Amino acid sequence: MTEKNIDNILVERFSNGDTSAFNELARKYQQRIYWHARRMTGNHLDADEIVQEVLLVMYKKLKDFEFRSSLYTWIYTITSTRSINLLRRRSIKEIFSLEDRLNDKADDTDILTDLENKEQIKIMEKNLQKIPVKQRQVFIMRAIDGLSYEEISEITGKSIGGLKSNYFHALKKLTEMMKND
Repeated sequence: MTEKNIDNILVERFSNGDTSAFNELARKYQQRIYWHARRMTGNHLDADEIVQEVLLVMYKKLKDFEFRSSLYTWIYTITSTRSINLLRRRSIKEIFSLEDRLNDKADDTDILTDLENKEQIKIMEKNLQKIPVKQRQVFIMRAIDGLSYEEISEITGKSIGGLKSNYFHALKKLTEMMKND
């Protein structure tokens, strides 16, 4: 059984009053929501706040979910929108932090490599702040989150050609900046 089929069954069960189905969906997607929000906002507290908001929206609107897209795409869209709204409200300049990924690694054995990676991450974070927000968002979704252009298009409502252009320009700018650092 595919992930989409399992999600559809859980949504239908929840729509029929089975709240345990929602709990299963929340457990399944909570970490994905968190990490996307964390990369978008750059900090743990904002990501936690967004997780709570997204789960609340899911709980309220899941019964109306029409299966026009995958459940994950719907959740990802809500998470992206909430993250962007939070950034706008707080005028946060740092969009995301990759440093926490390194800090979360349990089996770091090579300290020199770790320090080198942290330095590269700091340079990348600094450079990401220099590129336009639209390019940054597409870069995060494509390069970090591994979404396809079709999924990003569905989430953002932008054309695939426009997304490819934004990604190309972001990658070109970041590559150039990394060479100069």
